[in-house]
Amino acid sequence: MKLMQTKITKALVMMLSMALIFTACKKDEEIAPAPTVSTGAALSGIPGAKVSLSATISAPGGLKSVTVLKNGAAFDTKTFAGETAATYTKEYTVENLAAGTIVNFTIQVIDNANQSSGLTTIPVTVTAVPPTPIVEVKGVLEGNVTWTADKIYKLVGFVRVGQEDVFGTITKTGTLTIEPGTLIIGDRATKGTLVIQRGSKIIANGTVDKPIVMTSERNPGEKEAGDWGGLVICGKAPNNLPDDAKNRELEGGYGAFHGGSDAADNSGSLKYVRVEYAGIPVNPNQEINSYTFGSVGSGTTVDYVQASYGLDDSFEWFGGTVQCKHLIAYRGLDDDFDTDNGFSGYVQYAVGIRGTTQADQSGSNGFECDNDAAGSSNTPFTSAIFANVSIIGAKGKAETSINVQFQNGAQLRRNNKQKLYNTFITGYPNGVYIDSQRGNAKGNAENGEIALENVVLAGVDGWGTNGWGQGFATNPKGFAVADAEQNTALTPILIGTQKPSEWFVTLKGNKILANTSKTGLSSTLWGAGTPTFTLTTGTSESLIGASLPASLPAFFDKTDFVGAFKDTDWTKGWSEFNPQSIKYVK
Repeated sequence: MKLMQTKITKALVMMLSMALIFTACKKDEEIAPAPTVSTGAALSGIPGAKVSLSATISAPGGLKSVTVLKNGAAFDTKTFAGETAATYTKEYTVENLAAGTIVNFTIQVIDNANQSSGLTTIPVTVTAVPPTPIVEVKGVLEGNVTWTADKIYKLVGFVRVGQEDVFGTITKTGTLTIEPGTLIIGDRATKGTLVIQRGSKIIANGTVDKPIVMTSERNPGEKEAGDWGGLVICGKAPNNLPDDAKNRELEGGYGAFHGGSDAADNSGSLKYVRVEYAGIPVNPNQEINSYTFGSVGSGTTVDYVQASYGLDDSFEWFGGTVQCKHLIAYRGLDDDFDTDNGFSGYVQYAVGIRGTTQADQSGSNGFECDNDAAGSSNTPFTSAIFANVSIIGAKGKAETSINVQFQNGAQLRRNNKQKLYNTFITGYPNGVYIDSQRGNAKGNAENGEIALENVVLAGVDGWGTNGWGQGFATNPKGFAVADAEQNTALTPILIGTQKPSEWFVTLKGNKILANTSKTGLSSTLWGAGTPTFTLTTGTSESLIGASLPASLPAFFDKTDFVGAFKDTDWTKGWSEFNPQSIKYVK
């Protein structure tokens, strides 16, 4: 019996020992060390820079998840599969915050036993953006030259890509390539101007998000029209000037020769480009415009470009065949779209918007079209085709006071043969003015060489006796359609026995409306902020439903609306309607 008791006791001791060993193992598992997190040095970066948040994790009990807070708010969560060691990384783009601001990222991990680590913080300090270096550019550029977005380029005096001598002979050529997002400023003291000479090229292709900007060097609130010269491009396409060097120089005599016989000449490419506060008078009535195109050929690309607050014309073409789309002429001083010397190219989608006080002493127009200064019959004729254009004059409401130098939505004069299709005009003292005081514009209109189709003119309620300022001190007196005899003949006549407005509405698709209220246009077109360009549908005098002629060249999209816009605002992202407020040079 005693022996048996001894055996039982030993068995109980052994079982107890095993239980104690099992319990100890279980306790060992339950008290595996909690996870830990370690990070590197504090991070910093300028706004827009990308930094990598990184942490090294130890989790003996198996890693379950990582949670990251940004300044106390949820930022990121990541799950794991029980790893005992891991690395967490996450990219953060430094926000546009004041220099010295610290953004704290707090990291905590949890293991499979739901044990949590301590809180570990990674601070990211926002650092000041260093000033962009300014590179002064002078004289003549030749060969392949590239301007990059990490620098600002300052034009001092006339900066030329390529060179011609006084006889109009090309002596140097170059190609200037400008990266997206690059800023070019004009020196105010020397009226910095960029001239692309014949035989040379500019490749300035911005993007929607990174347009190329050419503008004033001055600070917000100080910028003025004419702070610098502008962009001049010269090509080898035909014009109607006499064939000698003196006459082939652009007005003002600053060595910009243009013209030749190559209609398909290629002067490069402009895409997503803005020119602001440009335009200078070289001589009386001889100016550099925001964009000056001298005999530029059809091999050149011009698409998505804006001229704002220019001292003279926003766009002027002297001869040439270039084909352009998506043009904005915003609050320039003189004309929005000026065609001369045999320009026979194409333009589709263009908008001109005026300020109430900015008008030139020579008289300001939406379109100003001449065959040449004398109204001669020199060929090629100025016969450009414009389609889907919106000319928005300064007069949005009768009570709005505007400069008395505003004249015409379209002044078709001096023997021109321009064509306007699907075009909308409002807010000028005259809508269309067929001016035969020099040359035979009236005869060109009579035989259809001045073409007006699906052109809609809209007056302003309460402005004079006819919605166009008739009876007010406007120059010339206000009419929807006028001719050269408007101010002298007792009964103004354009063609045969028809008064100008009677003749106009006999042409296909043309209309004269009392006002814009039923057209679907937004009143913001006459405001100070960013305009709303798209049309409201379902209006009784809708500008939607007028198709372009099928006979137009393939360059033209086959639209079904009058004006530059329907339901797509092609100005978004790259344009700017308040450049005065922007501090470009930092």
